[in-house]
Order: sequence, then structure tokens, then C-alpha cells
Amino acid sequence: MRMRWGIALVSVLAIGCGGSDTSELSAYIEAVKQRPPAPVKPLPEIQPIDTYVFDPAGRRDPFIMDSVIAEAAAPQEESSIAPDPLRPKEQLESYPLTDLAMVGTFYQQDTLWALIRNKQGLLFRVRVGNYMGTNNGQIVEITEKAIHLTEVLADSPGKWRENSAVIPLKTTGGDMPR
Repeated sequence: MRMRWGIALVSVLAIGCGGSDTSELSAYIEAVKQRPPAPVKPLPEIQPIDTYVFDPAGRRDPFIMDSVIAEAAAPQEESSIAPDPLRPKEQLESYPLTDLAMVGTFYQQDTLWALIRNKQGLLFRVRVGNYMGTNNGQIVEITEKAIHLTEVLADSPGKWRENSAVIPLKTTGGDMPR
């Protein structure tokens, strides 16, 4: 059925187009074909390039290292400060310190623990030696008013530096969820 409609539509369109006068168009095409072809423009003249002879006298050989370059290229002695790549990451190391707040402390078996709340409102407990933050921050001291951390930050490839960070006790109010 669809095939019949398609054939009928094509027939109607062919009949409708067949009635137009194309003699004017055909005459123009013949006139264009009778024109002589335009001449091809000649290629531009190629200008000669002055030659240059390299004279290496008095210049540094790029394939021989001199002492200044050798010192810069020599491997630097590694700093004793570097994060341990084999240490398993702790849960609070997936949060930046700005997303964490100290909300309290408590003693348990002579150990002072700190309570940390993340932006989602989850509570975590930490003690000296735990890690937190995205910069390899290790807790070095907990007081009833703050958590003190030592972070290990990358200065450049293979070079590390220590940075001190403090998370103060958050009093009521503020923008952290409860």
C-alpha cells in the first residue's frame, strides 16, 4: 500500500515539473560551454634563499654536558620529608580540612580523642597519629581547644615541605551542619 502511494507521489511531482520551460536554461548552459577557457596565471617566481654556514667555533656543543648543565640535570638528593605512598589512607583523608570541624573532645582509657564533624554531619573520632585532610595531614597534638596537624605538601616533583595546620574547636553556631 505504501509503495503505491510513493509511486503516485513521484508521478505527480514528475508531471508537475515537466510542464516548466527549460529552454532558456539550456541556452545559457550552451553559451557558457562555447566560451574559451580563461588563461592559467603563471606561477610566481621563486626567490633564492641565502645560504647560512654554521660556524661552531666558540659555541657550546649541544651534545656535551658542561658542568652547569650537569649540576642542574643531576638528580637532587631526596628530602627526608615525603608522604609514605604505601600507607593505607584513612577515612578523613578524603575531605579537605575546610570541610571538617572539631566539635569536642573526650578521654577514653587515658587517651584524649577529638570529635570531628564533616559537612554531611557525620561524626568521627581521632587521636594523635591519625591522618586527616587531603594534604597528608597527621595529627601531632590534640588539646581541648584545637587539633594541630603537620601536613606534607608537594613543592615540585620530588620535593616536599611540611606545613602546620590547626583545626580550632567549633563553638555552637556557624555554617557546619549539626
